[in-house]
Amino acid sequence: MLGVVMASERGLAGDLLAETARRLQAGGLRLAGAVQENTGDTEMLLRLLAAPGLVRISQNLGPGAQGCRLDPDGLERAVAGVQAALEGADLVIINKFGKQEAEGRGFRPLIAEALSLGIPVLTTVAPDHADAFARFAQDMSEPVPARLEAILDWCALARQS
Repeated sequence: MLGVVMASERGLAGDLLAETARRLQAGGLRLAGAVQENTGDTEMLLRLLAAPGLVRISQNLGPGAQGCRLDPDGLERAVAGVQAALEGADLVIINKFGKQEAEGRGFRPLIAEALSLGIPVLTTVAPDHADAFARFAQDMSEPVPARLEAILDWCALARQS
């Protein structure tokens, strides 16, 4: 099962996934994946769900820079950390299906692998990448309302399937 949370409010879906992960882990679920950790500054950090610590996935481009801040090497380190935790996971939570995934990189191969292993995956997708996500997911994805209880319900159902 592939659940996707779409929210119109910027950051809401990611915050919901982070809270979902906290609650599921507190309930004893074995999670693999990564959620965004908001620090209030321009740094982008991912918290790996099966390992302590944070992975920085942004690069400092300097004042006035307009380019993409994503550090592809940092993202690949995060993917490798999640990959190492995939075996034995009850559920995979990926902070978002973004530009890298839309282009076939980032967490995209890992999402496909988890699904092929029968591990449910929950993610978010921004409207900019909805078409690429639809092409990737084909008919496998299910929309999940951007409400915590709905997301937790989806996770419970996904684990039973």
